[in-house]
Amino acid sequence: MKIDDSIKKTGGLGVNPTQTRAGKSVSKPSTSGSSTVSTDNVTLSSQLQGLEGQVASSSVFDANKVEEIKAAIAGGQFQVNPEKVASGLISNVADLLQTQTA
Repeated sequence: MKIDDSIKKTGGLGVNPTQTRAGKSVSKPSTSGSSTVSTDNVTLSSQLQGLEGQVASSSVFDANKVEEIKAAIAGGQFQVNPEKVASGLISNVADLLQTQTA
């Protein structure tokens, strides 16, 4: 199987170094030597701002659960259920295959 680096083949797709996170702007001096300063601004729609607030207020993971798992691993009490892991992997692959055919 040949691995193809498609990023190198897509000319003209670059990342603008002045892009910033939502609601922030960046200023940089002009390269022409003049005293003008350009600014780039990013604004979010009200729907995206609401989603941003929801994501910011919720935690990505449960820190207490992580500590419990760490303690169980350190104490030799953590056990992996291979059937549950295999079932989860099969479910994820099935979802990926459905997305590719859609």
